[in-house]
Amino acid sequence: MPSFAAFGALGRALATRNARIFFGGSMVAWTGLWMHRIAVGWLAWELTHSAFWVGIVAFSDLAPAALISPVAGAVADRLDRVRLTTVAQGVIACEAATVATLVATGQMRLEYLVALELASGTAASFLQPARQTLLSGIVPRADLPAAVACNSLVFNVARFIGPALAGLVIAGFGVAPAVACNAAAYTLALISMHFMRVDPAHRRGHPSTGSLWGEVREGLDYVRRHPGLGPLLGYAAMIGVLLRCVQELLPPFVERNFAREAESLALLTASFGVGALVSGVWLTARGRLQGATRISIMSGLAQAIAIAGFAATGWFPFGVLCATLIGASASLHGISTQQLAQTAARPEMRGRVLSLWGMITRACPALGALILGAAGEAFGLRLPVMVMVALALLVFAWGLSRIKHIEASLEVPPG
Repeated sequence: MPSFAAFGALGRALATRNARIFFGGSMVAWTGLWMHRIAVGWLAWELTHSAFWVGIVAFSDLAPAALISPVAGAVADRLDRVRLTTVAQGVIACEAATVATLVATGQMRLEYLVALELASGTAASFLQPARQTLLSGIVPRADLPAAVACNSLVFNVARFIGPALAGLVIAGFGVAPAVACNAAAYTLALISMHFMRVDPAHRRGHPSTGSLWGEVREGLDYVRRHPGLGPLLGYAAMIGVLLRCVQELLPPFVERNFAREAESLALLTASFGVGALVSGVWLTARGRLQGATRISIMSGLAQAIAIAGFAATGWFPFGVLCATLIGASASLHGISTQQLAQTAARPEMRGRVLSLWGMITRACPALGALILGAAGEAFGLRLPVMVMVALALLVFAWGLSRIKHIEASLEVPPG
């Protein structure tokens, strides 16, 4: 058995066989996911040359979380999480295979693409809480913050590799093979779940005690009344709408602001991944909860400044630098927020809390992309982005005023 002791917190997160299988499957799946996102975004732009419709396609993948995530969280707290993860991964693999086939045969139409992305987004809304709640069953509780950071680190390594591969595949062979890679990746991730041995106590949150809708309401009330989780997730939701949406509309930025093609789209997305990777490595090595609230709040300010620079420039090298800083600050915000939420939530509520986090990370950027895409058709992209940045600065000021209150509630060392 390999030894990971020399790698500190990262080593502890990878110390068990289950963890290595889990993170290995995640790496494969998320690399395919990022290839899919680049390919589908470029496909939508090729079909329409409209920032609005690119926003609609992004919205279709991400928006189901707004309606489904609270229910998905309650389902993840009731059902076998390994089985639910496997089924959701299978649906995503089938959706990617269908998209690739329609593109390869010349049968793809915009309405088909929107419908298929809705289906994939629905499956992803169930996958996110089911898979993430398994983290508490593959590492000791004291190492949970390091495992959460390692999970985000894997996501961001894939975010670097996936777009780079997608750019090469799209340029050399077209959109269909890039999407087909996602189908293969999720199939391999699905197979990996059969090799995990998760304790039954962590495969299911609790036995069914009431109606599903009652448990959904219970989860929402739990977060709303929690003195730390409520304001922390509220801050994350507002930042998601106002700032994270820029990453969903890269194709029109690439062509309109920088006058470039698909290879530059992949380079920009990979730059987001590089920044996220660096900050993810730092947070994983840090391996502790204390200070996470301050990182979460302050990274919102850094993200706003970097996005303002990205939208204002037409010089591609500076755009790449800003994209790297956006990726770094967004990763700092996402990892630290999830560390706090995962650690603070009661075990029987963890699926529902993480489903709300999943809703924020998917539905809020989708809503922002829809707004920004529509405004971009009327005013161009720069002015709407600057308005959103100004609003985000107001949100940051509110978050800064609540920081000590959130710290006192959430930064309790795991025992």
